Amino acid sequence: MNLTGKIALVTGASRGIGRQIALTLAGYGATVVVNYHGSQAKAEDVVKEIKANGGYAEAVQCNVAEFDQAKELIDGVVKTHGRLDILVNNAGITRDNLIMKMTEEDFDAVLSTNLKGAFNCVKHVARQMLKQKSGRIINISSVSGVMGNVGQANYCASKAGVIGLTKSVARELGSRGITSNAVAPGFIETEMTAVLSDEVKKTMGEQIPLKRFGQTKDIAEAVAFLASDHAGYITGQVIQVDGGMAM
Repeated sequence: MNLTGKIALVTGASRGIGRQIALTLAGYGATVVVNYHGSQAKAEDVVKEIKANGGYAEAVQCNVAEFDQAKELIDGVVKTHGRLDILVNNAGITRDNLIMKMTEEDFDAVLSTNLKGAFNCVKHVARQMLKQKSGRIINISSVSGVMGNVGQANYCASKAGVIGLTKSVARELGSRGITSNAVAPGFIETEMTAVLSDEVKKTMGEQIPLKRFGQTKDIAEAVAFLASDHAGYITGQVIQVDGGMAM
């Protein structure tokens, strides 16, 4: 896969899956804008690693859940680079609890970042991609948005919403050469999953036909494929990278 000359924006790219997506896209030649909300030092570390490997990247702070901030982010990328070819909506948070105990604030916070954040970025990038008559929009969903999960009503709702958003955008923008797809990770080894108990990890592992947890690289390679010319005739799809967990 060759992404040389492409400009990519990855939201929530300072750690975990987003970090690996940024590194992988840069490895295939893309110029990567590493978005972060609060983790400036970690975002700058990602940029340093990309540059150390011969790539180009820059870190840009933005809370994508804020409509106007998301617009400034997109406009800034276009002003600096003249175009935006690849948008990866990865920014996401969790506020887990059982539905009976979940607060309105925790529900709203997760929907605001995970779903509205994706909408904000797609909304503001659409005009530029229509002007270019090309673009790749890749939204990071989750198998939780397909299956549901105990204690994650807010997270599951947000990730299911991302799938609906992805399909609608695919239908609206497809005639202008813009693809819109979602990647739905399963149980991936990240900082977020590292805090789970051994019992929970064992239970989750038993549900995976491949009998192992995924790595961030597994997700990043799927994103890179969807961002490449090889996936030019794929749109409106949800690629589940989960070891068979959500068949």
